[in-house]
Amino acid sequence: MILKLFYLSSGLFMGWSLGANDAANIFGTAVGTKMVRFTTAAIISGVFILLGALLSGAGTTGTLGALGAIKALPGAFIVSLTAALTIMSMTKAGLPVSTSQAIVGSILGWNFFAGATTDYTVLYRIAGAWLFTPILAALFSVGLYFLFKAILENIKIHLFSLDWIIKLSLILAGAFGAYSLGMNNIANVVGVFMSVSPFVDIQVGDYFVLSSLQQLLFFGGASIAIGVITYSKNVMMTIGSGIYRLSPVTALIVVLSSSLVLFLFASENLQAGLIALGLPAIPLVPVSQSQGVVGAISGIGIAKGGGNINTRLLGKIVVGWLLTPLCAGILSYISLFIMQNVFLQKVFI
Repeated sequence: MILKLFYLSSGLFMGWSLGANDAANIFGTAVGTKMVRFTTAAIISGVFILLGALLSGAGTTGTLGALGAIKALPGAFIVSLTAALTIMSMTKAGLPVSTSQAIVGSILGWNFFAGATTDYTVLYRIAGAWLFTPILAALFSVGLYFLFKAILENIKIHLFSLDWIIKLSLILAGAFGAYSLGMNNIANVVGVFMSVSPFVDIQVGDYFVLSSLQQLLFFGGASIAIGVITYSKNVMMTIGSGIYRLSPVTALIVVLSSSLVLFLFASENLQAGLIALGLPAIPLVPVSQSQGVVGAISGIGIAKGGGNINTRLLGKIVVGWLLTPLCAGILSYISLFIMQNVFLQKVFI
């Protein structure tokens, strides 16, 4: 059992890395504009990420598990570890890369090494969501920008009252964003461990059972929260002030826009409602908070004429997005070879 828990440690490291990078973007714009203190942002993020993971994290977790059904704990350990190492290298450079892309790249590396069949339907669904994430966030951002602009131009409110309302709105939007991130991106932390969970169901009293999946979701969510609190400040500042200089109002728009996109791709209730109405269902797939925030910030820049967008930094971020799955896949393949041939651990069955 101790060895099994050790193998799970790479998933917890992955969660910590996600908290240090992707989760930082929830409050990055608010902290960058100095409307919310980093400590406040980190605590709120941690609490609501954990709630989102526990209450609504099963949908995207199942999708990621279908991409690569890893049946051996050492294999799941390597896949999660190499994704986390890829993210940490990008985080150290201050780049808000995609955790979803890292874990998918690592899973594909495992599929190639194990000779497993890749479910290309699931892969195309995930890749399509990656493509539409920044686009949808930008569209939401442009729409909200003109809506907020019209409201502010037609109401009379004292400057100090407006400042207080915006600050409260940023905190509430950040809480919603943290919840959405927890329900969407918990798959990146525990998805590869679904088939090989080291936990067993625990009977609590006569009527309640704490399932193996619920335990995975709890520990994964807690590791993300710790990552936010301990190591997310640098990326928050890059997002908050590096790409485009934001005002408090536009910072609020960015948080709302990116959070809505994550919610759309993670809500099982929304998917069921669309199917009941005979409408196309939105796939439940893990998408990138970083891509959503960057798309939303770019949308603000476009709505205001596009003259002040830091295209050099934006281009650097996009290159990071392209390199992330490739680097994670190569590192995963090499690490699996070492694990199996040097440490003599079976990484696939």
